[in-house]
Amino acid sequence: MKRQGGMHTVEFALVGALFFVLLFAVIEFGRALLVWNTLTEATRRGARLAVVCPEDHPSIRNVAVFNAPGDAGASPVLAGLDADMVTVEYPDGFVRVRISGYQHTLLIPALIPGLDMSPLSAPEFVTTLPRESMGAVPDDAEGSIQCPE
Repeated sequence: MKRQGGMHTVEFALVGALFFVLLFAVIEFGRALLVWNTLTEATRRGARLAVVCPEDHPSIRNVAVFNAPGDAGASPVLAGLDADMVTVEYPDGFVRVRISGYQHTLLIPALIPGLDMSPLSAPEFVTTLPRESMGAVPDDAEGSIQCPE
């Protein structure tokens, strides 16, 4: 029996390594789903604002990335998401908001020394909604359109 005294340590090392690899893989998959859902919500927010605001209103791209209407720059919700990644188009009575060029950085390579992995390129996210102006392009000449400033 004495010769098997360290066997528990070896078994724990083997099973523990597998357990932690699976645990970190589940965490990373959850982070990827969070990023996916956040980018989908960002396009939805931008499209929802774009249907009621004049074309190319400066607040649309800022609000899409979860900034205040007057703030520009990186998103406070999702690291690496910037208002420059948002494109707003107006095809035939519709509004199309797309986010492209987002790079998702994995957490696991930072935890394992020597493992170098490049960020994953997220697919393009698109939301298309009909214009609420029924095809008429709103202008803000009389100040009746309430878009955030």
